[in-house]
Amino acid sequence: MRDPLSSTIREIKPSGIRKFFDLVSEMEDAISLGVGEPDFDTPWHIRDEGIYSLERGRTFYTSNAGLKELKEEIANYLARRIHVSYDYRDEVLVTVGGSEGIDIAMRAMLDPGDEVLIPQPSYVSYEPCAVLAGGKPVIIELKAENEFRLTPEELLEKITDRTKLLVLPFPNNPTGAIMERKDLEAIAKVIIEKDIFVLSDEIYSELSYKGEHVSITSIPGMRERTILINGFSKSYAMTGWRLGYACSPAEIISQMTKIHQFAIMCAPTTSQYAAVEALQNGDEDVAMMREAYDQRRRYLVHAFKEMGLDCFEPYGAFYIFPCIKEFGMTSEEFASRFLQEEKVAVVPGTAFGDCGEGFLRISYAYSLDNLKVALGRLEDFIGRLRAQKA
Repeated sequence: MRDPLSSTIREIKPSGIRKFFDLVSEMEDAISLGVGEPDFDTPWHIRDEGIYSLERGRTFYTSNAGLKELKEEIANYLARRIHVSYDYRDEVLVTVGGSEGIDIAMRAMLDPGDEVLIPQPSYVSYEPCAVLAGGKPVIIELKAENEFRLTPEELLEKITDRTKLLVLPFPNNPTGAIMERKDLEAIAKVIIEKDIFVLSDEIYSELSYKGEHVSITSIPGMRERTILINGFSKSYAMTGWRLGYACSPAEIISQMTKIHQFAIMCAPTTSQYAAVEALQNGDEDVAMMREAYDQRRRYLVHAFKEMGLDCFEPYGAFYIFPCIKEFGMTSEEFASRFLQEEKVAVVPGTAFGDCGEGFLRISYAYSLDNLKVALGRLEDFIGRLRAQKA
């Protein structure tokens, strides 16, 4: 019998994040710090609006691009938060999570063999989405000594005549790194000079702990060459509602909408009504959750310093990326032993690219009580490893 599967899909590796999540789910008394999902419930007034939409019988398809009211609120939100204007009529597309936006943006923009620059460590979907769209991923290895920011020199070194698109994943999953305005201005010069486009994944834009998030779309000359991806999962604790959005010049959005139309039809109607409420009345919820994450972030930074565990201070998202190179193990070995011996799941840095070797991703989207227990177990674990080396 002929092989029913595509050779392309066979070569794509499954997510390295889910492996440890699956293992910990079968282990009693285990603590997982591995999944990037808020531990907060969706705020009640947002849930209530979703329930109300069902009670009113709003269970039909919306337009392909999304509810008019939601697209208007997305445009209003971006105008006040990142100071960039989008026309809700033809520059905004509501998607099934930010992940769909990433996928269809690449499919709309890439021809076979077009190169996609992907800074790593970064979210696991960028590389396979590029491959599935027929593109060629080109990895830019970010460095701890640069706080995992993308520099103009690193960008310029990887650009060729085939380069079409740069993925800009900040605030970053898994490192927690951010790009400040000066950093974005520096790389924008290269982007404009080399005439490439940007896919800016800003799903963690509301979780920035060093001043306001700056979007590359606000840098002169960048709005017209950027596809901005965002959503509701992280900021509003709405992961299961599966709702995101993409904003870009109308020429790109119209083609993304065409793919969305054939593959999805429209995002969930109930989720869209709930998202209108989130954008209109959710600022205080976001601020409360951000403050809680920041408290946890500062606790982890201090705890790692007390343990003598090398780690730069992250200023975005809800992840921290400590270095474990001193122990002479791979990230996979360290994470596996830590899970087996101490019943705590973290994610090996290599799940986010080969240059994540020697690091771990620890999520602090968990309660402070859980973090304290987990960090106590980590201290015991590395204490034993250091004693064995002595």
